[in-house]
Amino acid sequence: MPFGYASPEQIMRDRAEYARKGIARGRSVVVMQYADGILFVAPNPSKALHKISEIYDRIGFAAVGRYNEFESLRLAGIRYADINGYTFNRNDVTGRGLANLYAQQLGMIFTESIKSLEVEIVVAEVGESPNDDQIYRLTFDGSVFDEQGMAVIGGQSDAVAGRLKERYRDGLPLPRALDAALAALTEPGGERPPSTQLEVAVLDRSREHRKFLRLTGARLERLLAEAAAAAEQEAEEAPESPESGEEGTAPAGDRTPPTAPEGDIDTGSPE
Repeated sequence: MPFGYASPEQIMRDRAEYARKGIARGRSVVVMQYADGILFVAPNPSKALHKISEIYDRIGFAAVGRYNEFESLRLAGIRYADINGYTFNRNDVTGRGLANLYAQQLGMIFTESIKSLEVEIVVAEVGESPNDDQIYRLTFDGSVFDEQGMAVIGGQSDAVAGRLKERYRDGLPLPRALDAALAALTEPGGERPPSTQLEVAVLDRSREHRKFLRLTGARLERLLAEAAAAAEQEAEEAPESPESGEEGTAPAGDRTPPTAPEGDIDTGSPE
């Protein structure tokens, strides 16, 4: 068949569009900081094919897209970490170094191969304190984004990230962080996935040596119950809008000036 000419710009646009469509077909993954480390949450009914994995002592990995493609990246990262940790020092293996390695591989494949990888990944490293935590998001073309506090990849990531920003706070305890992640991953009016269809893991800075911990079974069920209780408590603590005619809602000109001493005035402010 005859070959037609396409400009380099058009070729790159086509590759990028192809990769974006493939990534958007998957389900989103949330990675976010909490009080004691970094939380990973992904809807995943499969028990054998993981989207979330451990790379090294303090480093976790999350991905969306084609499983065979991001699995090859995960294995390459493990080999890199093992070789550098054995040859030099375990502390020389960092999330930043791993992110740079992935960026080079993804960028090379995107520019030189006929087909770009349909993957988006996150490399997270937990530090000694929350200020030392690192979360890197990498796209199919090798671009690296140093995320602050949280990252969302795959699926309808913009909508999920918007819902997560409404609930995210610095220093959230694990149950509240899990509740925020599940609320962000659930469509408005939809039902949250059960524990059997969730993949949850943490990088816990309080653990010795290996920080990665996968949450499954009874432990996950208990945490989900705590997250539901935290959601109910947060709903109860939410301030209610005052009804018209109540104290503090009348126009300033209609208020009766207080006659009691200042120390005896009930301002109605929350304790």
